[in-house]
Amino acid sequence: MAFAGPELLDSFQMDHQGRQTRVQNILARHRLDGLLVNHLPNVRYLCGFTGTAGVLLVAENRSLFFTDGRYTSQAHDEVKASKVVIAQLPPLAAAAKWIAANHKGKQRWRLGIEGEHLSVAARSRLAGALPGGCQLRQAPALVERLRMVKDPQEMDCIRAAVGLGASLFDRALKIIRPGVKESEVAAEMEYAAHQAGAQEMSFSTIIAAGKRSALPHGRASAARIPSSGFVVCDFGVILTGYCSDMTRTVHVGRVSAAERRGYQAVLSAQQASIDRVRPGVSCGEVDRAGRKLLKKEGLARYFTHSTGHGVGLEIHETPRVAAGQTEVLQPGMVITIEPGIYLPGQWGVRIEDMVVVTTSGCEVLGSTSKELITL
Repeated sequence: MAFAGPELLDSFQMDHQGRQTRVQNILARHRLDGLLVNHLPNVRYLCGFTGTAGVLLVAENRSLFFTDGRYTSQAHDEVKASKVVIAQLPPLAAAAKWIAANHKGKQRWRLGIEGEHLSVAARSRLAGALPGGCQLRQAPALVERLRMVKDPQEMDCIRAAVGLGASLFDRALKIIRPGVKESEVAAEMEYAAHQAGAQEMSFSTIIAAGKRSALPHGRASAARIPSSGFVVCDFGVILTGYCSDMTRTVHVGRVSAAERRGYQAVLSAQQASIDRVRPGVSCGEVDRAGRKLLKKEGLARYFTHSTGHGVGLEIHETPRVAAGQTEVLQPGMVITIEPGIYLPGQWGVRIEDMVVVTTSGCEVLGSTSKELITL
């Protein structure tokens, strides 16, 4: 399968200035004068920094990126929409020092923090370093909500990651045989991914065979593939920072009538959920569509996880596609649709694709066959 290589994707210029402007435009709405961003995927989204130590301060009329001397060259190369501050202190402490120096004596300055990504100890240190006029406030998930809707440059990266990830399934089909260890299949797939230019895997590759296919997150183990049974293959890659996620289930040996019926039910449930994806539909409705079909087949009780999740710079992002979720789909959102059934001690099946919400419906990313393959 052809896909854009990393050398091509590296030439894409993300609109970091535009993203920061959007944050600045909504600060007042949340009664904030600034936002301190320390969750690294959010930092990367807003300013382009790909290192492992840095915080971004976005205020009403400026933004500053703080990092340490290890990243002097990298920060200046990657960060163009913010002033780069190379500090002797840890980035969070350097940001606190700058805020204290520039807002000392002011009656009130409301600083939003990413409470979901800041430890109690770090928050305490931050509060202790700020002058009395600065108020710490836990901000809502402002950046995560912006990240839910992908822009065209992000979609190019995601499509490339999906293309590379999907190509690994062909490699798996050549390796999966009775007696082969699950870990050997995973290793071959991951080696092929790195050969093709993947930065890393999106998560630990899942290869779960036979009775272990009934484990929803059965990471590849030393267990050998049995002479007969399902093999669940769940895998994904990271390419230029963006993740892919796909699951295919194949069968080794003779397929029983119950297994064939179960596989077809999951495939039909996935299609029912995909058919429900369009702007204005809630995530809960998408989840309900697949469960309704499995209920008709008497298999709903074996579907034990959510239908899907957002994917982008992180493998699990908002929105969550699950029962009761009221988030409404918008064009540009990228989600997984991954129903499954798991009969404890017997077998399991899961089928997963990533889809992007379009103006009139959705598009399934990738074109790997979902017909039941027997090996």
